[in-house]
Amino acid sequence: MSVKVPREESGLEEKIWTRDFTLIFTANFLSFLGFQMLIPTLPLYVRELGGSDWLIGWVVGSFTFSALLIRPYAGHAIDIRGRKPILLAGMGLLVLSVSSFALVGHLFLLLLMRMVQGVGWGLSTTASGTVATDLIPPRRRGEGLGYYGLSINLAMTVGPALGLAIVGWHHFPVLFLLSALLGLGALGLAASIRFQPLPSPSGRIQAASAAATRFAWDIVEKTALVPATLTLFITVTFGGISTFLPIYATEKGIAGIQWYFVLYAITLMVTRPLAGKLYDLKGHRAVFIPGTLLIIIAMLFLAWMNHTWMLLFASMLYGAGFGTIQPAMQAWAVQHAPPERKGMANATFFSSFDLGIGLGAIFFGLIAPIIGYSGIYLIGAGSVVLSILGYLFFTTVNKKKTSGAAF
Repeated sequence: MSVKVPREESGLEEKIWTRDFTLIFTANFLSFLGFQMLIPTLPLYVRELGGSDWLIGWVVGSFTFSALLIRPYAGHAIDIRGRKPILLAGMGLLVLSVSSFALVGHLFLLLLMRMVQGVGWGLSTTASGTVATDLIPPRRRGEGLGYYGLSINLAMTVGPALGLAIVGWHHFPVLFLLSALLGLGALGLAASIRFQPLPSPSGRIQAASAAATRFAWDIVEKTALVPATLTLFITVTFGGISTFLPIYATEKGIAGIQWYFVLYAITLMVTRPLAGKLYDLKGHRAVFIPGTLLIIIAMLFLAWMNHTWMLLFASMLYGAGFGTIQPAMQAWAVQHAPPERKGMANATFFSSFDLGIGLGAIFFGLIAPIIGYSGIYLIGAGSVVLSILGYLFFTTVNKKKTSGAAF
């Protein structure tokens, strides 16, 4: 009988699509499908309950900020206690919180349960990303994370349009219950994964002791800070799109909002694996600037759109840009983290997602009544410009460092 050697130690196993990778891929797809069904519909639900743009922003932002707050603790717990308990606990909270939406008829209760959902989301997505990272051969990490991201892309392809259709046919309670059932399916699949063993108990005790003495830095992984910070300025734009684009398109009388999300997801699906391979071959310099420029152009199209074709063209540009950047930034974030800190590196990276989306949703909700919906997309384009400037600054400062540095 052969003895299994961890992939990162052997360097021999190059297969990506193993049984366990397929399980985490499918579980992630079901979880994101239920989540994506809520993205264009929750702002409409808040409007139905009498909420303003400001309250819509807070309902979205409360979710992302609670996910943000829990991610550092999730990353630490993943590295110390293991992937499985954190992943299953997070998915369980998602099922409970989303199913409760069907019973909520008040904005305060909805806000409260969105915070619970955010905690579940922070735990589950940090753990699932770490599990996927464990299962991918290191030399194919960019490519493997690109494939893993397809589980999100597939959910994006059908989730928003399906959510809008269900609301039109059966209204909101059916939508929330179906989303919870998808989460339950994800929980069952995740429980079947054969998780890789943790380091020895003495190693875990050592790591926990070190964390207690340097708590301030333990809540982030320093090697992931640069890609995480750059990603934050980009995901601000997603906060404005996911929160207000359905309302913006409706007010302008532009049809096809459901196709925006479909085309965006398809473009992501095509772009991610190619961008991941390019990152593996050429590094982040080959993907970051092209991807961010595509996002800036997309935001300008949204700001000035007056026809359906502009909406749909912007969706493809945004999908291509985001699909180019995201797998490369995640691979960069975990690339130089020690093996016992991969969970924290993923937590740091996804925290930047949460913070960017949350800040975007709340900030744009505050200024939309003043500058209009078109104005928030112009400001979003400016945020991406700041990300490019930050990238040029960091790469210039680190140009003379050795290949073993964070860059």
